[in-house]
Amino acid sequence: ARKIVANHIGAGIGEIFFTSGGTESNNMVLKNAVRDLGVQRIISSPIEHHAVLHTLENLKKHNNIHIELLSVDSLGRINLQELSEKLSAYKEKTLVTLMHSNNEIGTMIDLEAVANICAQHKVYFHSDTVQTMGFYPIDVNKTPIHFLSGSAHKFHGPKGIGFVYINSNISIKPFIDGGSQERNMRGGTENVHGIIGLGKALDYAYTHLDAHKEKITALRTHFITQLQNNFEDIEFIGDINGNAHYKVLNVSFPPSPRAELLLFLLDMAGISASGGSACSSGAEGGSHVLNALNINPDRKSIRFSFSHLNTQADVDYTIEKLKNLVAVRKEVLN
Repeated sequence: ARKIVANHIGAGIGEIFFTSGGTESNNMVLKNAVRDLGVQRIISSPIEHHAVLHTLENLKKHNNIHIELLSVDSLGRINLQELSEKLSAYKEKTLVTLMHSNNEIGTMIDLEAVANICAQHKVYFHSDTVQTMGFYPIDVNKTPIHFLSGSAHKFHGPKGIGFVYINSNISIKPFIDGGSQERNMRGGTENVHGIIGLGKALDYAYTHLDAHKEKITALRTHFITQLQNNFEDIEFIGDINGNAHYKVLNVSFPPSPRAELLLFLLDMAGISASGGSACSSGAEGGSHVLNALNINPDRKSIRFSFSHLNTQADVDYTIEKLKNLVAVRKEVLN
């Protein structure tokens, strides 16, 4: 399994370490970079996964680490020029952590461009690739990355197992102390069944990557078209016409009496999706991603995710159910 992961991302076998998932991998990288590499400043963005943002808050509070967040535009895109300027401004030992694809809106960074900027300024670069591993080719031989995080359940493997890639030129100490497992890098009995499942799932994902991408993209495009043709005032959040993940679509529905129940009603209809909204008060429960993009808090956002296991019939069924829940175009009613 370790060899399979290494081969698919262009890494050496000794650069792959199995963890319990993306959250542990992210924690391991960020906290060990501070503890073992002397990192004093971390540059990130306000729309990272909480596995990164909450870890950064912890490092700021308990380790006095200087945290800087890049600005994002209305589509969730970072500014590469701003990143370069921030890296030029200070000489503190720095790590940049930016997720490859946002989990809520799908907007992606240019991984190679960010990696090259970090290499130019001689800083560490970590990317949370949980959303893209198994869906996009990643080659650490061609792209100078120090750390990558992955999680099996995102590419149809078992839950509770993930991995971290650590460049062989980086020397950090164990994140979890105990036995000598994972070549003394992570104490504790290995999740052998999970590891085998991870390897099999990743191999399957990359072996069928092109066919899966073509099918998923067609389903997503069909869904977008049907939404636009059938409903009033539909908006899409994220860079859907630019650099965005083909398996994620965040749809913003207009305010209505049933909007807050939309996710529940979809679930009752057998449709699995995830929901969130911007929160004007900043209270717990609002999406930090949508807040960062200044999305109207009165609108209801639903994230629909697609896989090669979905069919066009699934999409059409969802559209039909939505017709009973949200405002339909007048010409469709006629």
